[in-house]
Amino acid sequence: MTTHIILISGLSGSGKTVALKALEDSGFFSMDNLPVPFAFEIIAKLIKRGENKIAVTLDARSGEDISELPLILNKLKENKWHSHFIFLDASDNDLIRRFSETRRPHPLSAGTLSIIECISSERKLLSDISDIGYKIDTTQITPNALRARIKSYLNIDANQLTLFFESFGFKHGIPLDADFVFDVRCIPNPFYDPKLRPLTGQDSAVIDFLDNDVLAQQMLKDISSFIHNWTTAFIQDNRSTLTIAIGCTGGQHRSVYLAEKLKQHFKDLFSVQVIHRELS
Repeated sequence: MTTHIILISGLSGSGKTVALKALEDSGFFSMDNLPVPFAFEIIAKLIKRGENKIAVTLDARSGEDISELPLILNKLKENKWHSHFIFLDASDNDLIRRFSETRRPHPLSAGTLSIIECISSERKLLSDISDIGYKIDTTQITPNALRARIKSYLNIDANQLTLFFESFGFKHGIPLDADFVFDVRCIPNPFYDPKLRPLTGQDSAVIDFLDNDVLAQQMLKDISSFIHNWTTAFIQDNRSTLTIAIGCTGGQHRSVYLAEKLKQHFKDLFSVQVIHRELS
């Protein structure tokens, strides 16, 4: 039976508990705040006793030991256990708001540091591992949306490249989890047509509008070509996921349209997921 191991880390307040609970609900044996120096041995013992779906969180409470995470991932790979690493992030403002709403102290505060000092310190501690796995920006997304994102991630094949096409609105900020960001605000905006304004890039009237626009079709062609030209290099670099963010002004029409079109274009070549950040 195949063994699946999900390691989760990220900023305090970014949703690690929500992600772990989602995996637990999906049948994973879960452990929170696993001490990094003992993580491999504990996971190995769990596998030996028969656990084949394991999810653990490892975070800044392990201090400098968190830098050992890449070694743990290599050991898991050497044992041919299917493993994935998920890193959760969020904007400073969102993290501050969440701690303010819950009135919980930051794990690194020790009663002396301000919340923004804690966040800054934690970012430094986690900087070496923040880009080695699948990164999810939880800014402005609900716990339900995060749970859905985590559960969709479970379908990823460890030996296959998965493309995530994420639409967003620049006025709400660039996604922190993007590997590539394409700005499509130069394309004519359906928002200025009163009939199209309340619709989205998933509606047939908007699709027809952009299907017949020369700039939209040229942008689609260029982004598709770029992805085609570079996926082989990322696969050779052992990347299992790529997040391609498509941004327009509000994240409602043009970016949604292009993300859906790119999904259709690549679905027969790779595993593909689409995320519409503003629509969710």
